[in-house]
Amino acid sequence: SQHWLATGRASPRLVLVVVFVALLLDNILLTVVVPIVPTFLYTTEYEGANSSVSSALPEPTPAAPRAPPFSPVLSSFDNTTVELLNGTGSSTPGHPPSTPQTPPGGCLEGGEFLAQENTRVGLLFASKALVQLLVNPWVGLLTNRIGYHIPMFIGFTIMFLSTVMFAFSGTYTLLLIARALQGVGSSFSSVAGLGLLASVYPDDSERGSAMGIALGGLALGVLIGAPFGSIMYEFVGKASPFLVLAFLALLDGALQLCILQPSRISPESTKATPLSTLLRDPYILVAAGALCFSNMGVAMLEPTLPIWMLQTMCSPQWQLGMPFLPASISYLIGTNLFGILANRMGRWLCSMIGMAVVGISLLCVPLATNIYGLIGPNAGLGFAIGMVDSSMMPIMGYLVDLRHTSAYGTVYAIADVAFCMGFAIGPSTGGAIVRALGFPWLMVIIGVLNMAYAPLCCLLRSPPATEEKM
Repeated sequence: SQHWLATGRASPRLVLVVVFVALLLDNILLTVVVPIVPTFLYTTEYEGANSSVSSALPEPTPAAPRAPPFSPVLSSFDNTTVELLNGTGSSTPGHPPSTPQTPPGGCLEGGEFLAQENTRVGLLFASKALVQLLVNPWVGLLTNRIGYHIPMFIGFTIMFLSTVMFAFSGTYTLLLIARALQGVGSSFSSVAGLGLLASVYPDDSERGSAMGIALGGLALGVLIGAPFGSIMYEFVGKASPFLVLAFLALLDGALQLCILQPSRISPESTKATPLSTLLRDPYILVAAGALCFSNMGVAMLEPTLPIWMLQTMCSPQWQLGMPFLPASISYLIGTNLFGILANRMGRWLCSMIGMAVVGISLLCVPLATNIYGLIGPNAGLGFAIGMVDSSMMPIMGYLVDLRHTSAYGTVYAIADVAFCMGFAIGPSTGGAIVRALGFPWLMVIIGVLNMAYAPLCCLLRSPPATEEKM
């Protein structure tokens, strides 16, 4: 076993497996809450308040006429209070049926609550990225001093605590704290993981393929998260998906202990370029902007699309995570396919086409009238973001090799900051824009923004080396 461990610690492929699993679990937790939080808050706050008011009302007298049958599209979130039997409603003992204030479209009542919830859910989702945004630069500096192994293990520990907290949080405040804690753990895992990959794969072509596979872990996490969360929450309960993830996180920690030796300090062999110098490099900023704006589109969809589906499509709870399924499958295909192809066709061209397709896909989302109409736009969105991510992540390492010193912690902290800015600005502003202008206009704004930014990727076609004039 000691010989196997020694061989494994020297193998770049096993390092790739460790990074893949860490990104996988991080992004399952990132998206598993997408279908759970809006319905959980609706159930505990809106319906909870209404049921307490209803229970204070006097019992109806026996002579009262029988209430007309309920609409068959009553709330699907409180199955303990109302049952729909053959198209007629029957209430459980002790809870007299209240007159449903169902709007003419037959969707959920409480339209004003849902409108306000857009903002609250957006802030909750954005809190993870905001915290990650603040922590990333410090993690980049830490990896330059002590290496990547210890920060990776710190990330696992914090992610495990966050997952357990999600399982047992019953209020909006506790969910917000758990989400912010996840941002800290995710910062350690992402920055250290991508920097570790860049260091063990010095060849640019191999690095691009490895980054594509690692981002496939991110894609698989997003793919599994939302449908897994919606189904487990509907049929097992709120805590169940998080307890499963906590168990898988323990397995990831054991894998890291075996492969990475997180007790060993191994600083970078070359002195890292200062963060301020990298932030003044226009080519790094262009690559970071492409990561930010392309991911901002899906970040705006996460809190707003489920609520828009509740309001316009009257979707049952288990369907709310399903539109993200085609996006995740196509992202998984895109990252693995273009991790290899992007180097051949030109990563700048691959990224430019990807951003244009992101914009077109977002413009098509509001045209859907049912869940099936969301399949095409979301699949195009996921595939296009996969093109951008699998192109820009290797370019970040290449730019540091070409124009600075080959220490990767700081530049991947910048890449992760760009990624997080998309996921911070997107949900936090998306809810406010939906409330002011409506969901279709939100998609138009972010779609046009991506299409306008795409031509800037031409600047990355042949960036000059350090000794050349910019």
